[in-house]
Amino acid sequence: MREGYMVISRYSKQCFDLYSSTPRPCCFDDLGLETDVNYFGNNTNVMADILFHRYDLFMEQHMMTYLTTNMNGEELEARYGNRLRSRLRQMCNLIAFSPDSKDKRK
Repeated sequence: MREGYMVISRYSKQCFDLYSSTPRPCCFDDLGLETDVNYFGNNTNVMADILFHRYDLFMEQHMMTYLTTNMNGEELEARYGNRLRSRLRQMCNLIAFSPDSKDKRK
């Protein structure tokens, strides 16, 4: 239980430079591949909680978040819900590659 809260806090409230108090950006790779965890008998998506916290910090402190995913908008909404998808639209710029484009990792 405490470990899950610490992860959420590490990537949201504690994501500020110690000396200047400026927000530090984070990049999360392969959004949507994480697994849900059991928290007091409830199925919880820690990544969704992190993104909701980072959204609030984006609005208040301009904290930047970078995400990569192979999911389209409909798949993101099915996984995280309309509320988070709406917030992602506000805090992210979409850079989409065509499904038939060359794999950029090679």
